[in-house]
Amino acid sequence: MIVKINALTGRALLLAAGLALASAPTCAAALVQFKSFVAATKSAEGEFTQRIVKADKEGKPQISNEASGSFVFSRPGKFIWIYQKPYEQVLQADGEKLYIYDKDLNQVTIKKLGNALGSSPAAILFGSNDLEKNFTLKEAGTKEGLEWLEAVPKAKDTTFERIGIGMRNGMPEAMELRDSFGQISLLTFKKFEKNPPVKAGQFKFDVPKGADVFQQ
Repeated sequence: MIVKINALTGRALLLAAGLALASAPTCAAALVQFKSFVAATKSAEGEFTQRIVKADKEGKPQISNEASGSFVFSRPGKFIWIYQKPYEQVLQADGEKLYIYDKDLNQVTIKKLGNALGSSPAAILFGSNDLEKNFTLKEAGTKEGLEWLEAVPKAKDTTFERIGIGMRNGMPEAMELRDSFGQISLLTFKKFEKNPPVKAGQFKFDVPKGADVFQQ
């Protein structure tokens, strides 16, 4: 889905999740559904599709740069987010460091995770349960059959101005990431498995043989 990312706040993150309220009514408020989802979901895995929406010269939205892949996460701060199409790229965090691997270039960029999740879209899915420390959360109405929640980062130096989360039956099915340039990244999720077994060392990143490594 997009242009290649070299930063945590890029497409990735961002960002997938699991089921929390199997019994919640479809029309339940998004905030109630989302808080229940966060509280009940320690890990999850599934698939995603990502698209970018840009306005053309006439101001009409145009969808471009579609990408797809899979993810698995374990709160807090451990995840593997894999872009499989149109090119292969891996974003992986072990709770302490973030690894960005570009297969075509055979290149690995390593960053300290630290507070990097903070107010980024990744924090919504992979961070701690204390989301209201970094985001202002509010209801955003119903659209396309989903109950929407809006998360606005409290920090002023973030790439994204606001993040929309579309909920249905206690599960996040979509996210809208709006950046400061007016660009929108759309994420849709499917094949969620909530709280799958997490293997010891599953999130440990092994640098591929011969890869160039850059520390940041």
